[in-house]
Amino acid sequence: STIIEGQAVRTGVTAILPRGRSGAATPCLAGTHSFNGNGEMTGTLWIEEAGELQTPVTITNTASCGTARDATLKWMVHNDIGTGQDWGLPVAAETYDGYLNDINGFHVKDHHVFAALDTAASGPLELGSVGGGTGMMTYEFKGGSGTASRTVAAGGKSWMLGTFVQSNFGRRHELSVLGAAAGRHLTGGEFLDRGTGSIIAVIATDAPLLPHQLKRLARRVPIGLARTGTIGHHSSGDIFLAFSTANQAALACSGVRHLDALADSELDPLFEAVAETVEEAVLDAMICNEDMTGKGGFTIRALPRHDLVDLLRQAGRL
Repeated sequence: STIIEGQAVRTGVTAILPRGRSGAATPCLAGTHSFNGNGEMTGTLWIEEAGELQTPVTITNTASCGTARDATLKWMVHNDIGTGQDWGLPVAAETYDGYLNDINGFHVKDHHVFAALDTAASGPLELGSVGGGTGMMTYEFKGGSGTASRTVAAGGKSWMLGTFVQSNFGRRHELSVLGAAAGRHLTGGEFLDRGTGSIIAVIATDAPLLPHQLKRLARRVPIGLARTGTIGHHSSGDIFLAFSTANQAALACSGVRHLDALADSELDPLFEAVAETVEEAVLDAMICNEDMTGKGGFTIRALPRHDLVDLLRQAGRL
């Protein structure tokens, strides 16, 4: 749900339904990790306690995180979607879009959250300045929504792993692309005097993993981020969630559950996929973007794609 109104509103909401609307009442095993906690992702205490993600995930701006959380619960009640208990603890996360957006105008409303939840679909995703990523920046270029995926072999079978990021962090001089110090050469339009911003990463896989294994996946997100150059600034909220869509029948049952799970010794290909997809998703959030002007006439320029390609070729990376 992308909200662009007048000169000052550049924001939105992204919704992720791990099992789609038809399977929204069945939880997923999950784990979380906070690399730097200057941000918010609601519902993580219960995920830590129970090892389950029981609600959709919404991602928006900092001032609207509570709205997204409460509206998700209203949407679940309206659609008669239970969580296995008489209350729900929705997962809502945020990053700060106040450079381009009138963030304290509280422009995200319940109906925007409902729209994101009602129109979420599988298949290829639009990237860049869409949904919760509408007003975000990355390494002082226009950032926002990014995603990437891999097919991996583990335990004698093939599995999918995908990463979604709402990318909003980093200073220009830090930016590294394929090991080249891109930010030191792609100058112009810098506006930060200190490290700030945040990144939310959501890792999804159909590999059968237990909560402690999913937490281990979430802990690998900083490896992918480090490949892009960040150090994890004090003012950055870097919070990550990983869930598995496996074991749907078992998790729909009460009583004794019989779960499939990969051995811990089989996790390395999934760890590698996390690092690669996080790196790629962050870059995609910049590459799939254009200049944006917002609040007060402030403009964040897009990553100059052709200049980046020339730089990478000169550095021997292509």
